[in-house]
Amino acid sequence: MTQPAPSRSPARSLATGDQWVIGHGSQRAVVTEVGGTLRSYAVGDRQVVDGFGADEWSHDGRGQVLAPWPNRLGDGRYTFGDTAAQAPLDEPARNNAIHGLVRWLPWRRVVQAQNRVVVAYTLRPTPAYPWALELEVDYHVGRTGLTVRTSASNPGAGPVPFGLGFHPYLLPPGGSLDSAVLTVPADRYVVTDERGLPVGGRPTPGTELDFFSGRPLSGVRLDTCFTGLRRDAAGTAEVRLADPAGGAAAVALWVDEHFPYVMVFTGDTLAPERARRSVAVEPMTCPPDALRSGTDLIVIEPGARWSGSWGIRP
Repeated sequence: MTQPAPSRSPARSLATGDQWVIGHGSQRAVVTEVGGTLRSYAVGDRQVVDGFGADEWSHDGRGQVLAPWPNRLGDGRYTFGDTAAQAPLDEPARNNAIHGLVRWLPWRRVVQAQNRVVVAYTLRPTPAYPWALELEVDYHVGRTGLTVRTSASNPGAGPVPFGLGFHPYLLPPGGSLDSAVLTVPADRYVVTDERGLPVGGRPTPGTELDFFSGRPLSGVRLDTCFTGLRRDAAGTAEVRLADPAGGAAAVALWVDEHFPYVMVFTGDTLAPERARRSVAVEPMTCPPDALRSGTDLIVIEPGARWSGSWGIRP
């Protein structure tokens, strides 16, 4: 028997489609139809992520899902097995493709509860990505904050390459990024060229990119991919943004072991009204350009399913 389609949300934005609202206690999050994007996340009157309005679209990648690759892909050209692909160059100034293919597309809602929404998108083969891929993102708010669990499935007859990222911006708890203290438990960082593509890696300890013990962000400009994340017994690593005066709660973004990379971007190159207003902390399964280099690229076999989680503790 065919099940009826979920009802449309009464709150619909011309910019980002349906607005799917979830909540738990004083927490409230909004996920949009366009891109399966996390538009906002708040606890009471406090905005935790720097999102965008109901009638706006996602400038600067705010809250977007980055698949089937995160970050930059040099020349948009890559080969996997015997298959060559060419993605559109949507960062033309650097001759790169950037942030995958699904962030501007309409996702479908497959599950909705008071504190949970699951959205899905099926990629069909195109010249940019000549394989089928089924994606589901499960947004859940509960006692410990926001949890985002993603699964990727391969419905095809051969293996498919895959990378994933997310692009939330965290608001500084004290109101000013320059007065905030950033902690990143990373032993290494990725060195990039003028196009933002990896050319190597270096240790962070003792360098200007050593944030393991926490450092103020005043005067610090970051657009840096960190890795070698130190984890707790459960395999979780946590990036924290805190108010040094202690007058406001810290915010933490955690990743499980399926996300070995975190991109940190202080937004210095954004439009003046958005520059250094918040810091992007981007969970990634692989470094930039992974479809070309193969570095930590996920390969999903036919019929197999990959999953990983990250979240925000306000």
